[in-house]
Amino acid sequence: MVSPDRAPDRLEGKYAAMAVCWLLGNGCLFSWNSMLTVVDYYVFLFPQYHPSRILTLVYQPFALITLAILAYHEAKIDTRRRIIFGYILFFASSLLVLVLDLATSGKGGLGTFIGICVISGAFGVADANVQGGMVGDLSFMTSELIQSFLAGLAASGAITSALRLITKAAFENSKDGLRKGALLFFAISSFFEFLCVILYAFVFPKIPIVKYYRNKAASEGSKTVAADLAAGGIQTLSKEEVEKCSERFSNKQLLLQNIDYAIDMFVIYTLTLSIFPGFLSEDTGSHSLGGWYAVVLIAMYNVGDLIGRYIPLLKFFKLESRKYITAATLSRFLLVPAFYFTAKYGDQGWMIMLTSFLGLSNGYLTVCVLTAAPKGYKGPEQNALGNLLVLFLLGGIFAGATLDWLWLIGKGW
Repeated sequence: MVSPDRAPDRLEGKYAAMAVCWLLGNGCLFSWNSMLTVVDYYVFLFPQYHPSRILTLVYQPFALITLAILAYHEAKIDTRRRIIFGYILFFASSLLVLVLDLATSGKGGLGTFIGICVISGAFGVADANVQGGMVGDLSFMTSELIQSFLAGLAASGAITSALRLITKAAFENSKDGLRKGALLFFAISSFFEFLCVILYAFVFPKIPIVKYYRNKAASEGSKTVAADLAAGGIQTLSKEEVEKCSERFSNKQLLLQNIDYAIDMFVIYTLTLSIFPGFLSEDTGSHSLGGWYAVVLIAMYNVGDLIGRYIPLLKFFKLESRKYITAATLSRFLLVPAFYFTAKYGDQGWMIMLTSFLGLSNGYLTVCVLTAAPKGYKGPEQNALGNLLVLFLLGGIFAGATLDWLWLIGKGW
């Protein structure tokens, strides 16, 4: 067993761990992104219910409240059970979307819409379990792992958008084309979520670099990694040894010390979600791209978000100064008038460019904050801080999704 006091000469399995983290990040948002990406199908099925906005507003409170409870009790919760439960819930919910659509033969109506909303809430609960758990878990490991997980989150959006473009082209002119595309999405989503359950439960805990960092966190007093260490074949410290080294900052102290990072996360996602996806899918007018316009905009956002999450890998471009990160975050508010005037007076080229920049800046700043904040803390504190920052991230998403309705003022509301 590697001594937890020093890093091993060669951290074996680093690239394997990065690949698994990327896939797990993908799985964390694949189901939800599938629902967002086939929103044109739901707009067709439920035109009077504003599904692009309602589904986000249902998803977010479930994610936020669940994560608030989990973040509060984070030090006592078994991370392994929490994350596996989250991926199983993703799998079951994706399967349920398929079953619901097949059972109703693709018919709309209030009952079906309520069923979709319930599944959207289940996705929120699953997201809180997985995203908070994974970011907390990876916060005490090397920063490349959390970057890979965050890139995987964005990749799920880019992959679902690419699949949507393919299915739209393949099925557009066929009978029930939108429905066939949506069903294919959730079949792929169900399979992928099942793969994530297997990867997290049986592959990830056995990777040497992961075992090393979890062992190190346990030696610093972390109680959340015991089951994962056991799954990786490592004997954990006794209760007395854990108690001896479990002195740490409380959640309140950690939050006060990192309040700027927490506000940054909140503001980044408030701004992004006040524009994406509701405004982009409903309020951008008619253009030569026709029915492809909203799909192309959402795809460009997702590609920009993915690229933005890889930019901090280049040391020269990575923001590490707290002041500069906050300044960059606040400067994004200029995008609100930019989108308003572009939608009113600009052509689709400008809108596509703006949407790409919205995604790029969102992904870039997310990675900068989540890799800079945990530095200098012990394992248990890094885990707690990761959970708190994701809580503010989800709070920002909820606030943004609520503010998104303001774009409808003057449009018959």
